[in-house]
Amino acid sequence: MDLQVDLGDLPVDTSAPILVTGATGYVAGWIVKALLDAGATVHAAVRDPGDTAKVRHLAEAADASPGTLRLFASDLMREGSYREAMRGCRIVVHTASPFTRTVRDPRRDLVDPAVHGTRNVLRTANDVETVERVVLTSSVAAMIGDASDILRVPGRTLTEESWNTTSSLTREPYSFSKTLAEKEAWRIAEAQDRWRLVTVNPGLVIGPALNADPTSESFTILRQMIGGEARFGAPRVAVAVVDVREVAYAHLAAAFLPEARGRHLVVAESTDIVDLARRLLPAYGTRYPLPRRAVPKPLAVAFAPAAGLERGYLRRNIGFALRGDTTKSRKLLGVRYRPAQHSMEEMLDQLIRAEAPKPRS
Repeated sequence: MDLQVDLGDLPVDTSAPILVTGATGYVAGWIVKALLDAGATVHAAVRDPGDTAKVRHLAEAADASPGTLRLFASDLMREGSYREAMRGCRIVVHTASPFTRTVRDPRRDLVDPAVHGTRNVLRTANDVETVERVVLTSSVAAMIGDASDILRVPGRTLTEESWNTTSSLTREPYSFSKTLAEKEAWRIAEAQDRWRLVTVNPGLVIGPALNADPTSESFTILRQMIGGEARFGAPRVAVAVVDVREVAYAHLAAAFLPEARGRHLVVAESTDIVDLARRLLPAYGTRYPLPRRAVPKPLAVAFAPAAGLERGYLRRNIGFALRGDTTKSRKLLGVRYRPAQHSMEEMLDQLIRAEAPKPRS
């Protein structure tokens, strides 16, 4: 398993500390590790620095690197809580934002932390005079809500000009939260001229986690794939995927390349859950009940609630392809995308070792 982010000739500036918010997260962990490996001092903003289980993988990465790790207690909803961590930093990488599709109160659990947290961090950047650049982890979800948006895009291909126009509190609230948070970030950035905002908009992030107990939604999907919940098939809904190490690299390129500016669509492949599962069949098909076929649309819509999905979402999205133009991330950031199959296999290997899911009987 490749546990390095290949920075190549990327000019990582280690003369000042770099703040990474949400540092215990799936993507953030790889960003922190890459910075430490490059010899940087990382100010890692986390909810509870004393939670040794949550920060262990960061401490281990620091111990094995020439860099320095400093932990800071911060909270998305607490004004000014990032000020101490940001002091002296020229680069701020803001990854902290909730990612889940199962919430009781979308505003409280998704929208408020995403929007208020972004506002909190960027307003602090306005006050900390050393800050020169802020890199925001956005999402392809801020570019598209569902197929209704695809139909509005020229050539039905997503670019950095695309915006999600269809999501709301009651319709794909996670996507709504990412859209509002990125728009708020651009509003604050455009009202000042000292620091530059650059955003990274990845698809569904896949690949191994540095945390031994990953809680990312991507791992939840993989657990469902091998757990038999979709053994009779899965709905064919388009999804854009990208390896976590490419996402980490994109953040660092956005942080340190002088010419980096604006939004960046970061996607390796456009596929669907059925296709991703089929790629795992040669190595794991005899051991786990992976989905092998697509469920017909009427059947998928009828049984959507049992799978925790919305009927309306499946009705709108089954059968639509998703294409993305990643020219900007490839040429300007220098992202080199690895095949999704490699990412999925490494991810499943890690999950098997960590949780030892039972093979089919």
